[in-house]
Amino acid sequence: MRSVITARHTDLSPRLRQRAERLLPRIAKHARRPRSAEIIFDADHGQKVVEMLVSLPRGITAVARAEAPTFPSALTRAAAKLKHQLDGRAGKRLAKRRRAGPRA
Repeated sequence: MRSVITARHTDLSPRLRQRAERLLPRIAKHARRPRSAEIIFDADHGQKVVEMLVSLPRGITAVARAEAPTFPSALTRAAAKLKHQLDGRAGKRLAKRRRAGPRA
């Protein structure tokens, strides 16, 4: 899986970049065949914004965005949102598979 970490209007500390790099594989476990992942850190008018994107097969992209006073807390919130989205997709997929059984 290809991963990109970007910082806009700010500089990232090596510790925060490491944390983001460690977080990507854990989030990818919740996705089925992820193609690529991207984390964007942005300082917007004093508010810290983190946006996470995961590209999935069939042109689907899961996006989560979180704002917080600090980057670590925004990263944690965005990761939780993205995990929730990916887990929801897995549940829908299983429900469709169970529903589409053989007809008598």
